[in-house]
Amino acid sequence: MSSEAPAGVAARRFDDPARFLAHMAPLVAGAEARHNLILGLAGTLMADPTAYPEYRLWAVDRHGLPVAAALRTLDFQVVLADLTDRGAAAALAELVAAEAPDAPGVVGNRPSVQWFAQEWSRLTGSRPAVNRDQGVFALDAVADMPGAEGAPRTATPGDRDLLVEWITAFADEATPGDPAVARLRSTVDRRLAGPPEQSGFWLWEAGGEPVSLTGHSGPTGSGIRIGPVYTPPAYRRRGYATALVAAHSARLLERGYRFCFLYTDLGNPTSNAIYRSIGYRQVAESTEYRFVT
Repeated sequence: MSSEAPAGVAARRFDDPARFLAHMAPLVAGAEARHNLILGLAGTLMADPTAYPEYRLWAVDRHGLPVAAALRTLDFQVVLADLTDRGAAAALAELVAAEAPDAPGVVGNRPSVQWFAQEWSRLTGSRPAVNRDQGVFALDAVADMPGAEGAPRTATPGDRDLLVEWITAFADEATPGDPAVARLRSTVDRRLAGPPEQSGFWLWEAGGEPVSLTGHSGPTGSGIRIGPVYTPPAYRRRGYATALVAAHSARLLERGYRFCFLYTDLGNPTSNAIYRSIGYRQVAESTEYRFVT
């Protein structure tokens, strides 16, 4: 579905994730790491239609070339690709505001997400408030790391209750009040049931007990996203998460992925330094806004 606008601009909605991915390919070409979130989500929609039964996919073209793209799954914020300019942000915001005026927020790389948030405010009157600033990181080789007590293992369905407990604690700590918390149980079940090369969880065990958690999901073709990363407070500052992220990333590379991606809290310089020590490098800065009426 498309609508024509002045100056050779066409705004359109897609119903087919495969067509959406193919259409926005020129916009994201050569920047897979920067676009790992939208690419991974669109890929999940294509591979498993039951993962997010309701979704919207949008693009804006100028003279036949994509200049903006976004998606939204039910109850979640709008996820942006990098936009070519402020005009593309304005056209995209108009399309999204017309079709999803209840969107709770937006996430994307700077400056695109800032442009979109400002245009959204102009159109809707709501105020964009920063929910969190994150670094987008990518890794293609794991550095030699000092060891930690214990060893990693793949989580199994028998770990489900622990996974739900820890991921809920992670969400409450990282994004308090996020409505997505209500879907965590189904998210855990879906990842545990999925092909292990595409989704799953790892645990670090020390003294026979799980002490840290990582997950992976959202394959993009050449890469895959690591997250969440969580260690309960009682087990922190012992190197467990560092060792687990390094081992988990190495295993995913061994499975054939060229890259691993992850998001970090830009307000936590310690965690950012740890990920860099593993071999991750920052490729973008991302901001998540919530829309306040």
